[in-house]
Amino acid sequence: MCGITAYRGPAAAASRARSALERLEYRGYDSAGIAARRPDGSTLHARTLSGVAALAVVTGEQTTDATTAAIGHTRWATHGEVSEANAHPLEDCSGRLYVVHNGIVDNADALRAQLVAAGHRFATGVDSEVIVHLIEQAQRPGVGLGDALAEATGQLSGSWAVVALDARTGALAATAHGSPLIYAEAADGAYLASDVGAVAPEVAQFRVLEDDDVVEVDAAGTRWHRAGGSCRPRGLWPVPRTALLASTGRHRDHMGNEIDEQPVVARRVLEALAPGIVDGSLWRGLGLPSLDTIDRVTVVGCGTSLHAGRALAGVFARLGGLPTRTLVASEAAHEVWEPRTLVIAMSQSGETADVLRALDALPPRHGTVLALTNNPSSTLARRSDAVIDCLAGPEVGVAATKTFVAQVLTGVCVALSGLSVFDRTDSARLGADLRALAATPDGLAAALDAWRGPCAQLATEYARASGFLFLGRGAGLVYAAEGALKLKELSYRWAEAYPAGELKHGPLALVDAGTPVFVVDNGDPRLDVDIAEVTARGGRVIRFGERVLTVGGVPLHLPRTGPSWGPLETVVPLQLFARELALRLHRDVDKPRNLAKSVTVS
Repeated sequence: MCGITAYRGPAAAASRARSALERLEYRGYDSAGIAARRPDGSTLHARTLSGVAALAVVTGEQTTDATTAAIGHTRWATHGEVSEANAHPLEDCSGRLYVVHNGIVDNADALRAQLVAAGHRFATGVDSEVIVHLIEQAQRPGVGLGDALAEATGQLSGSWAVVALDARTGALAATAHGSPLIYAEAADGAYLASDVGAVAPEVAQFRVLEDDDVVEVDAAGTRWHRAGGSCRPRGLWPVPRTALLASTGRHRDHMGNEIDEQPVVARRVLEALAPGIVDGSLWRGLGLPSLDTIDRVTVVGCGTSLHAGRALAGVFARLGGLPTRTLVASEAAHEVWEPRTLVIAMSQSGETADVLRALDALPPRHGTVLALTNNPSSTLARRSDAVIDCLAGPEVGVAATKTFVAQVLTGVCVALSGLSVFDRTDSARLGADLRALAATPDGLAAALDAWRGPCAQLATEYARASGFLFLGRGAGLVYAAEGALKLKELSYRWAEAYPAGELKHGPLALVDAGTPVFVVDNGDPRLDVDIAEVTARGGRVIRFGERVLTVGGVPLHLPRTGPSWGPLETVVPLQLFARELALRLHRDVDKPRNLAKSVTVS
């Protein structure tokens, strides 16, 4: 989950690494650090708990930055407390070698004991520090930095993306195993990063380090190899156009701008994918099997991606009559898999460790895996039979907003294409869904306009509320769950989502006078009974998605007819409310506590 950057070139290495690191801060913001080589052979080594921006002064950006090689890191703590001492880059005993690491070293305790016995001095409590001492031990006369790194990581158990800097020579070496790392070259030097978005403004194409690749960059050039022999680098990937589409707008926080961007994202997805629905070219172009050969559609994901997957599963089930299930990725190892299954693996980053581990648990003849991700060059994409880009563009806010909408719509387009080409649904219902799909960008824009003011007022009213209930039925339930998740992530208040029919089976005990209860209305007439149960106990009901007709001055609540994936536009006021409440509670909506984006540990 941490962010890694590195650069080697003629000058401004520390500044370039820091700038790239700023674009990766969403991956962890417990601490940040830079290590760089100056032309005189001395080392700049700075670490902070105040965020990447605090490194700008120490990297020399206020004067002249003459550094020629640098590595940078932004940390999400897993082993060892959050402290400046535990921040990366970590150094060896001599102060010559520096390392940044993303991942977990499972056998760190045993390695630490061996290294201490050999005379190495440890300065931190983090598992990553064993790596720099292993490299130090391996770097004997005649052994280059790349070979020393390969020897060191050959002793590790776990996952890692590692970049090492030799501050004496300015050499960089990098390797990865079960954690993402990319390498890119430009006219001004060589770059390494844990996400291409970090260097997208600087390079046009990049290479992905496969497990146990080692790339070494020094005065002699760039060399790729593996322990025990050489290897040729894998093919070049173009930097995705969407990697440069960072959200901008009127808000000071990224999340506000990303919420506002959702109609634009929806339009982008539909312009790219909707033309391939009716003729089935979208489904066929992905190389997916006939739906007649599929017994079940199983969606695997975590958090917001899992919620998007549940909405997608609803299309196959409600419109196509196909058996479906959704699995929490971290629990997938305990499942029994049918052989004729279409597995849709959902991950915004494509590097979510729990999702990748779920794929490891698949039996040999499990069926087809489709990756739905915002990163088509990711590990998930490379391990799947087919991949589709959800086209959301960079999302900096840790709590997902526009990627949720993009994942739902991308998945819906694929599902409708398959159901259309294999004649698995009623043409009238398919036509209704297609019309609803085309209207989605305008629906999202209308929701933004209609709810911006009311959500701000509700946030003021409920700033002191200790907790919230979110209710829904059928296709609306997934949006209630997503609303509760957003509120928990941003406000740190408890928020629980339940099927509305389950109220009387326990959760109603939480309802007291004034308890806020958010209801996602997808037109199910039974919701009126559920709401009556809440109001009878004094709860305050806030209803999203309803259609209201006033007759003779009396408001009549009418069932809304929605598409098979449910009332997607209701997620907008739920996001707006969560953000507004968090701001009133003085939370950092872009960087919720204890969380980070791209969860590469499991």
